[in-house]
Amino acid sequence: MEFARQVWALVRKDLAMEMRSHEMLAPMGVFSLIVIMVFSFSFELRAVAIHDVAPGLLWVTFTFAGMLGLGRSFIQERDQGCLDGLLLCPMDRSVIYFAKVLGNMAFISIIEIMVLPLFVVFFGLAFHPLMLPVVFLGTLGFAAVGSLCSAMSVQARAREVMLPILLFPVVIPALIASVKLTAGLLEGQPWPEMSHWFRLLVGFDVLFLAVSYMTFDYVVEE
Repeated sequence: MEFARQVWALVRKDLAMEMRSHEMLAPMGVFSLIVIMVFSFSFELRAVAIHDVAPGLLWVTFTFAGMLGLGRSFIQERDQGCLDGLLLCPMDRSVIYFAKVLGNMAFISIIEIMVLPLFVVFFGLAFHPLMLPVVFLGTLGFAAVGSLCSAMSVQARAREVMLPILLFPVVIPALIASVKLTAGLLEGQPWPEMSHWFRLLVGFDVLFLAVSYMTFDYVVEE
């Protein structure tokens, strides 16, 4: 119970800081809107099967918008001297990690809530309710790995370059599974044909949450 209270306190701190500064949500939202609008008008001029490209486009939008948020995740803490203070607090350092995961998920989810209706409207696709758990699990895996990689790259000089180099090779299985599940739902495939991708996505989330929990203490020590 104490662990959960500490995590929630840090999450509330991150949310309050973002509501005052809008340093993460504003660029993430603008980027997402530009991508959706540019590609929607582009595909109107071409004979393109929307169902073939829409799942990849959707997850590219989520991924790169999320990268903008992840890049700022630990930079704010470091620049304001807050990270050192958190590390000195008498609490398990995994509290910081899980708070960052939940905070990043919250910011990315806000963008996803904004993008999904526009995605459906602009591309004329039918929304499937099962897309919600797929988006949630895909976002969880991305945030779990991204928060750890953001902590690893925050002290690097070229951190803007280092973060995607560390993140994308690891998170590719989750992105592939998310794209495959989204494509299957849009095409109306039966669930048994897609269930192996769902198991892969769940397994990825569980594995990397556990690995990140065990290694985060060593990452921030460096």
